Parts: sequence; structure tokens; C-alpha cells
Amino acid sequence: MRSRIAAHAACLLVAGFGGLAQAQAQVQETPAPEHQVSYNAALTSEYRYRGLSQTRFQPALQGGADYTHTPSGFYAGTWLSTIKWIDDAGGDVNVEMDIYAGKRGQINDSVSYDVGGLYYLYPSNGLPTNANTFEFYGQLGFGPAYIKYSHATSNLFGTADSKGSGYLDIGANIDVGSGVVLNLHAGRQRVKHNDDFSYNDFKVGVTKDFGFASASLAWVKANTDSYLSPRGKNLGKSAAVLSVSKTF
Repeated sequence: MRSRIAAHAACLLVAGFGGLAQAQAQVQETPAPEHQVSYNAALTSEYRYRGLSQTRFQPALQGGADYTHTPSGFYAGTWLSTIKWIDDAGGDVNVEMDIYAGKRGQINDSVSYDVGGLYYLYPSNGLPTNANTFEFYGQLGFGPAYIKYSHATSNLFGTADSKGSGYLDIGANIDVGSGVVLNLHAGRQRVKHNDDFSYNDFKVGVTKDFGFASASLAWVKANTDSYLSPRGKNLGKSAAVLSVSKTF
């Protein structure tokens, strides 16, 4: 939510700068709504998750909805994206649906937290090992930087005997001015009992808020050759990913 104060120069001369300061303070003290609902939609040149292409290097449509209870910091939401990897693995699903809920807040003036659970749903995916996955996660934020850990309580995305796998995510989103944010990320996916499928991934990108929409451009890579497309291409190979999104 953005707030503005509009005043004519003549009014400033009459009321003085003290009146303007008082008006600004009143705007700043306006509390956020107790219940907030937002929606989002995006078009991306490729859906990459934890460094791996989910769409066989092809574009994806994405969208979701979020609810936040402002006083408590509780939130819940859902998000969907087109995918191709389950079809490629012999299943019969072309959509991923995420359902999540959690709580976020401040530990002190410098440290924030976010804890919750996330269910990745691939309806009737038809894979030998069910691709549906549930993870608990916890995150600490330090200004623009964060560290997050996600722990799977089910098999991980259809990998057999992988319950207990974990993903460590370290990054920062740094405001460099003029509506531009520098996005930095490094991750480590540990696949329990399947070391050949464990890997690291990286991202360096920028996001620009244009007001009517946001755009991001990022270089991404996963240092693994264990995840291949049907044509034998490395799904973690280096790539530039362009996305355009809107929240309303």
C-alpha cells in the first residue's frame, strides 16, 4: 500500500512546514488493515525451482492468492504454475499447486522470522513414487539478508526413499535505488539416501518495480548433471530467466 500527501505551494505558505509534517505523521500512523488479501500473476520465460527447470526450458504461466492477518502475522495462500517435468518423468500432470501457511514477525528491531509449512500438490500425478511433497520451513531475516531451511516430511518430489531431505537457502535482496533490487541466492539441496541427486544452485538477478508491474532478470545455475530432460539436456544448466509479474 502506498500513501501520498498532495499539497499546493500556496497552502504550504499559509500552513507552514509544521502542518505538512503533522499530515505526514498522521499518514504514517495509519494502521494496516487487519485482514489483507492480495493476488498475483506472472509470465516467465522458464520456471526454475531450486536451480532446476520445471518446464523443460519453456515459458510458464503462474498465479496465486494470499491472505494475511496483520495483528498476528499469520498468513496462508496458494500458488500455481504450469510445469512439464512430471509428464517427462512418465506421469500425467502439467500443473503444480502449492498450498502454504505460516507466521512471520520480528524477534527484535534487526531480526525477523518466518515459519510455516508448504505442500506441493501434483493431482493424480501417476508417478511410481507420489510426487506430492510436504515441507516445514523456518527463516531468519537480517535486514536485506536471510537464511532459510526447508525440511521434507515426505518423499521429495517423487524420489524414492528421500523422506527427511533438506534445502538450505541463503540470500539477500538489496535495494539499490530507483525501484531496483539486487537478488542474490545460493542453495544446497540434500536428497537423503540419494547423494547422487544432491546439488548446489545459484542465482544473481535484478528486479525492477515499474509501478504497474514488476520485471526480473536473473542468471541461474545448478551444479548437477543428475537431472536431465527427455532429450538429455541438463535441467540445471546456466540460463537467463526473464519474468514479468503483477500483484493486485
